[in-house]
Amino acid sequence: MKAKLGMSPIAWWNDDLVELSDDVSLEECLRQSRSAGFTGMEKGRRFPEDPAVMLPILRAADVTLCGGWFSGTVVDEELAANKDRIAPMIELFKAVGAPCIVYGEVGRSIQGRREVPLAQKPRLGEDEMKDYARRMTAFGEWCADQGMPLSYHHHMGAVVETETELDAFMRHSGEGIPLLLDAGHLAFAGGDVLRAIDNHHARINHVHVKDIRREVVDGLDRDRQSFLDAVALGAFTVPGDGSLDFGAIVQRLADHGYEGWFVVEAEQDPRKNPPLEMARIGYKELMRVMDAAGYTVETQGFPQG
Repeated sequence: MKAKLGMSPIAWWNDDLVELSDDVSLEECLRQSRSAGFTGMEKGRRFPEDPAVMLPILRAADVTLCGGWFSGTVVDEELAANKDRIAPMIELFKAVGAPCIVYGEVGRSIQGRREVPLAQKPRLGEDEMKDYARRMTAFGEWCADQGMPLSYHHHMGAVVETETELDAFMRHSGEGIPLLLDAGHLAFAGGDVLRAIDNHHARINHVHVKDIRREVVDGLDRDRQSFLDAVALGAFTVPGDGSLDFGAIVQRLADHGYEGWFVVEAEQDPRKNPPLEMARIGYKELMRVMDAAGYTVETQGFPQG
């Protein structure tokens, strides 16, 4: 089985908490992640929007674009509005050979609102979830028809956060909307990562290997503290520096035949947790568990020829 290892630039620059950002260029971010061993990088705010500009930067760094976040509002807005907003991103991602667009639902979400505590996350009733899942399926099918599949990101503070909510979303949606499995977000929400893989492996097309610091997560006052408070306190980190058993997680994905990207997305303070150092820790741990699970990790970055 083959696997590819990527990173998210959120370790260097945080889009929601600017104070948790290192003042490094895109080129330096790519250089550091590639020197640690990673061959892919998801899109961040310092990436150019023109493929003619982005491709030479990726080529020079020997890194491929392995995904990127789209802030969707399907829960509240018409599909047409989301189609209009995502269309340029689809064309960009096709032009640079990205595997998928990460769909993050921001409608009603509190994930970017530091003044709103975790306990006040939005919740959908059963009928609302059915309708939302149906519309997300249609949106995912439309994006795939344009030549770029989505990967649905369950997320803290959003309408699909908990394992129960994820199960309901998956039950009412169809194959047209694949799943991004994020170990850190699911564990933060109190879910069982291995059970979620068992239940939904057939739809997983992208994986975020985000770790958590259990003592931080368990110490939160969810009636008073927000998701961004948790990030600032260090709730997330890279594999090998946190509390999750990535040996078991990666093995379970291998058992179900998952092949594709494993992306380290670990937002934390780069001054306390230098990104290059953390990238090396994450890569070392992932290579250890990948080898144990029988994966062959691809070492080529930017496609040749």
